[in-house]
This record gives sequence, structure tokens and C-alpha cells, in this order.
Amino acid sequence: MEPSFPDSRPGAGGSNVTPHRLSKSRFVAAVQCHKLLWWKVHEPDAVELQPDKALQDRFDQGHAVGELATTLFPGGVLIDLPHDAVQERIGQTREAIAGDCSAIFEAGFLEDNTFVAVDILERQPGGFHLIEVKSSTSQKPEHIPDVAVQLHVLRQAGLETTRASVMHLNPDFRSPDLGDRFCASDVTTEAQEYEQGVATELNHQMEVLRGSLPDVPIGPHCHDPRACPFLDRCWPQDRDHITTLYKVGPKKAIEYMARGVHRISEISSSQKLPEAAKRQVKALQEGQMIVEPGLAEALSEFSGALGFLDFETIARAIPVWPGLGPWGQATAQFSYHEAQSDGTYSHVGWLAEGP
Repeated sequence: MEPSFPDSRPGAGGSNVTPHRLSKSRFVAAVQCHKLLWWKVHEPDAVELQPDKALQDRFDQGHAVGELATTLFPGGVLIDLPHDAVQERIGQTREAIAGDCSAIFEAGFLEDNTFVAVDILERQPGGFHLIEVKSSTSQKPEHIPDVAVQLHVLRQAGLETTRASVMHLNPDFRSPDLGDRFCASDVTTEAQEYEQGVATELNHQMEVLRGSLPDVPIGPHCHDPRACPFLDRCWPQDRDHITTLYKVGPKKAIEYMARGVHRISEISSSQKLPEAAKRQVKALQEGQMIVEPGLAEALSEFSGALGFLDFETIARAIPVWPGLGPWGQATAQFSYHEAQSDGTYSHVGWLAEGP
């Protein structure tokens, strides 16, 4: 069957054209939370969606991993156009499919008002092999919806897709070895099973986007598979909320709330808690700082020999320093202060520079 490439220009195809379009990233966001999807589409310039330098570095490393993966497919063709150049991408994809190239990188398809750019389409006898490239060191459950929506769009377009895989970094690779930098996990069966519900979910997502902000209660999905950037909009911020309890974590906090415990003051006196959490509860009850008896005596033994060490590490998806694997951490900076008998501090520090 010849793949179809519909006209997605505004007004094309009649009056049912919607002003919103889905994508694989939006689909995955909505699988986590429909409210997250609504904000990403209707408030794309929201401050919560602007990456800081650390997050931007992660994005850049992900792009580098994707580019490295394409080197494993010599003779492949890259659809090198901006993602918003939809018709041009579709046109170049059509030409690449009609040709005889061994693989297509960033092939663009639009079906069910959903645009996907496939990382790698490997040509095989009888069809194509869809390969999603990830910068993680393993194939994870959250990768399945990502692959499934791509399978759905490709098959709606009439492209014969026989296999689906997730290609990820090889956790056993160590720089500067010349071994395999990538591993591949076949997810054809899992993605096909998930795909059976994709059409329904896409329709639901479009309905969400046509309406006002949906009412989605907070829950485990706020942190799984990753922390939502809009947590502060949904979760209470007062200091007595159960989420502020010492080392409670999202999972335990949600368990507390499921039992009707939303505030630290509502915790039962019989509840077992770490000592630090007990002090926190006591401090909130009394409205003052809690200093346990014996603290001064415990600290006295450090008099004249107290040191403060702080260090920072850097991690690269594609390892560049000998002995490190993907995302292996290397110390890049440290600072050490030591208390002197005269009340001053000595200091030594180090900052990695150059390669």
C-alpha cells in the first residue's frame, strides 16, 4: 500500500480542520496527564516550560546521541528541515521512501492530526523497521507509548512497518573503547498491543485541547515517569502540607493523602517516623525551632578540626573521559574549607578546565 501524505495546510480538507495538532511528545505528555498537555499547547511560553541550562544540556546531549545513532546506518538520508515545515518534511519523506536509501532519519508523517518525526526508519525486505533512539541506558516502560503512536501514524499513512525497536546507550561501554555504544530492544509486540488504544486516546486528547483546562486530581502521575514542570500549580505549597515531611517522597505522600492525611498536623502519634521527621512535627506543633539537648556537646569534638567539603560532578551521555560509561559522573570541581584555631578558615579549591 502506498503511504499517504495528507494536506495539513489551514483550511485544507474542509471545515473540520482543528487549530491544534498533536505530536509524539505531546501524546506522551498527555498519557501522563491531560492537564499537562493542555498547558503545553495553550501556554507554550509558560515559564515552567523554559529549560534552564542544565535541562538544555540534557536536550543537547540527547540530540548528540541521536546523531551518533545515525552513523550506524551508512547510506541513510536525513530529512533536514525544521519541525514546523510540515509539508516540506512530508514531501522529502515521500521522495526518500520512493528511492532506494537504506534508512531515513527524521522521516515526517501526519495522520489523525498527529505529526511524528521518526528517528530512524530502516528499510528491510517487506517493509520498514521503526527505531526510536533514546539517551537512556535501558529500554523503559514509558518508551512504549512513544513508539506506539508512531506505529499508529505510520500505518494510518499506509507505510508497511514490520518491526519496532528502542535503541539506547550500552551501559557496559567504557571510553575510550571501540565497542558497541548502543543496544537495541525489540518492542514490536508491546508497541502493537499499546497501539490498539492509540486512536481512542488521540481523539480524547483532541477533545481536551478544544475545551478549557481539564480538572485532573494530583496523584502518582505527577511524578511518573518524570516530575511534571507544573507541580507548583497543582500541589499545595504551605509548610504544613504532608509533601513537606522529611524524606516523605512523592509515593509516600500520595499514600498519606489516600488515607485522608493531607497535613503534617494530621499524622497519627502512633505513626513511625525518622527522628528528623519527629523534630519537624514537634517544631510545627510548638511553632519554634527545636534544638535537641546534647547538640552542643556532640559538636564540641569537632572544635578546631571541622572541615567543609563541597564538590560538583559532570555527566555525559556519550562518555569522553577514560574509564567512564554513558552518564558516568566525573568530578569537575571541589571546594574545601577547614576551621582554624583562631576562628578563621583555610581554603583550597579546584576547577577542571580544558578537555
